[in-house]
Amino acid sequence: MFRWLVACLALLGLTAPLHAEAPVVFEYPARLIEYQQFPAAGLPDQRLTIWLPPGYDGSERRYPVLYMHDGHNLFDVAKSNFNKIWAADQAMLAAMASGTVEPHIIVGIWAPGADRYRQYLPRSAYDAAPPALKAQMDAAAGGEVVSDRYLAWLTGPLKSWVDTAFRTRPGRDDTAIVGSSMGGLMSCYAFLEAPQVFGRAGCVSSHWPAVDPRSVERESESVKALWDAWFAARLGAPDGRRVWLDHGTATLDQFYAPYQQVVDARFAAAGWQRGRDWESRVYEGAEHEENAWAARLPEIFGWLLKK
Repeated sequence: MFRWLVACLALLGLTAPLHAEAPVVFEYPARLIEYQQFPAAGLPDQRLTIWLPPGYDGSERRYPVLYMHDGHNLFDVAKSNFNKIWAADQAMLAAMASGTVEPHIIVGIWAPGADRYRQYLPRSAYDAAPPALKAQMDAAAGGEVVSDRYLAWLTGPLKSWVDTAFRTRPGRDDTAIVGSSMGGLMSCYAFLEAPQVFGRAGCVSSHWPAVDPRSVERESESVKALWDAWFAARLGAPDGRRVWLDHGTATLDQFYAPYQQVVDARFAAAGWQRGRDWESRVYEGAEHEENAWAARLPEIFGWLLKK
């Protein structure tokens, strides 16, 4: 579906570099560039915060790019939802200091408020969901599920603009996507549906139940079957790609293990080599929140983005 949308956007001339309002530039200590209104066809206006690694302005070097969801929770506590952040810039600096990860440009895409759920819920999984689960998804979404449009925008107009506006290396192996919770599902969706674009994906504390996990306990086998079939139909061979999966064991993350185990088994059955092509970790005691994700983000970057 999203490939069809990309084609339509191209016909409309919307895959050319976009024109957003003048950005706000912060020194943080490297440069942060914020676009407060960024047009996206068929979606709420998006908002971006872009982190440029130290030395960007003083060289002609081209950089790999990391796209991250929930961009308001990545860098600045004052702009975060819960007064907590991933500290993605610090995690990138730590990964760079290890000598195994190249500097990356980070493109943080803010979640569109109340539309976050319907923008991040994978459309192809929603379409395949059993009726009882789909009814709960509809109630949570409060409107049309538009993640296919979001993915078409990510892989078309946004990426085209980023690769024009900044010195990037635009190839698949230099393009990664990372998110948590519903953003973890969205990262897996992007990786599976656009394998020619994203060569790396970090699916952190992915919200596999998709709705309140307590409400699907009786239907957990059908939810497991949904994700198993979804990955089986799309995963394919590794072909040099790499995926990180994880969850904690406290708060919302305590419900994820049974689903994650099914997804892990599907990776193994598809011939992906754990530790090389994919990784799955469990963090004992870790909660479903930004401080927990920040604590392990240097490790995630160190494995996922290594040269």
